[in-house]
Amino acid sequence: MKKHLFINGVWKEAAEYLVLTSPYTGEAIAEVAQANESETEEAIQAAAAASSQMAKMPAHERAAILDNVTIIMERRKEELVRLLALEAAKPVKTARGEIARTIQTYKFAAMEARRIHGETVPVDAAPGGEGRLAFTMRKPIGVVGAITPFNFPFNLVAHKVGPAIAAGNTVILKPASQTPLSSLVLGEIFEEAGLPAGALNIVPGKGSVVGEKLVRDPRIAAITFTGSPEVGIALKNKAGLKRVTLELGSNSALIIDQTVELTKELIDRCVLGTFSFSGQVCISIQRILVHENSYEEFITKFKAAVDKLVVGDPLDEATDMSAMIAEKEVTRMEQWVSAAVSRGAKVVSGGKAVSSRVFAPTILTDVPSDEPVSCQEVFGPIGTVSSFGTLDEAIREVNNSRYGLQAGIYTNDIHAAMRAAEELEVGGVMINDFPTFRVDNMPYGGLKESGFGREGIKYAVEEMTELKLIVIKLKP
Repeated sequence: MKKHLFINGVWKEAAEYLVLTSPYTGEAIAEVAQANESETEEAIQAAAAASSQMAKMPAHERAAILDNVTIIMERRKEELVRLLALEAAKPVKTARGEIARTIQTYKFAAMEARRIHGETVPVDAAPGGEGRLAFTMRKPIGVVGAITPFNFPFNLVAHKVGPAIAAGNTVILKPASQTPLSSLVLGEIFEEAGLPAGALNIVPGKGSVVGEKLVRDPRIAAITFTGSPEVGIALKNKAGLKRVTLELGSNSALIIDQTVELTKELIDRCVLGTFSFSGQVCISIQRILVHENSYEEFITKFKAAVDKLVVGDPLDEATDMSAMIAEKEVTRMEQWVSAAVSRGAKVVSGGKAVSSRVFAPTILTDVPSDEPVSCQEVFGPIGTVSSFGTLDEAIREVNNSRYGLQAGIYTNDIHAAMRAAEELEVGGVMINDFPTFRVDNMPYGGLKESGFGREGIKYAVEEMTELKLIVIKLKP
């Protein structure tokens, strides 16, 4: 089947198409349009032309459209689950969780559309401010360029499109090259939901073509990007005075101190946080630091749980973990594990490819802190485990990273919990839970090379609106 560009409410044939294949089987799924510069220009023109209509649309109408989106997605959810499993190799039981979260994200967007507001400003607190009423308003920023990744192609798109529409903006969406179908189906969904033509335009294509034009074009008021630090930093350098929100990489760490019992629930959370979707999650657990008194017990229990994971076809209901997004990623996993082992790391479980497309869930110990599997973003099914003696040592090790997205700590010591909350250099600290925890209304974002700006609908709306001040002199 051929999937076209969605521009100005119309499915438009492109000059070029690319065959999309399944990460698990390698079989062709669809031929997907690849926008060139002139087709991207059409999308920008459509979004710019529709921006005045969206800006004038009452909040209740924007909210109703987003409510309609949730109803349509609920009706079509099993179809969307299968689409996600086919193009991303996300196991169906994991895909169902993503679709459920996506529906919730659009519900939050509908709610937020109804309560975007400013505040009064007490200007008479300053000498000369007497006799005046001042208040702020939030106005749509205009055209938003959304550049999204492959790993959550429904929900991370919702975190950009949802707040943009809620705030009265128009959107040009450039999905990841491996997962365009999850974005293109939104054209049908939003059209049925009543969104005006031009308010959402979907243009798959090369980052060097579509992404480059969105970043440089002056008609684009804001860019929201999720992806690698290298691309994000380059994007920011080209964006000029555009509003830019960057959600970049991580090598998230979890501290487990000596005060907690290594329960099945805790071990299961570690397995889920490390290996869900083959570790291809921004806040996947990459480094687990366990107190030396509990280290051996943790390794034994963690390995036993990991070895039970079912690796296979993403369409099989029993599958826990499936293919990586591309064969080259499996090769990279092999190289990184081999490099760590050559410097003394030990393979506790896995450590090798199951096939050219699947890498086994892997536990490594005794990994030097400057090895890529520790200090870079693995974005694969590899977790490292190390021991620590004091909390100072553990916090220092967590902070020894170029990233700072989220971290977690399991402890029954309130003082340890609060020290971690205060001293960990990350955007979010999860106490008595793993760093992979996220619900869709919380502020989400990082420090250092993990990016800047915050997602979570309310916070994304703030990024996608301009604050305008109104001052009225009450007495002539």
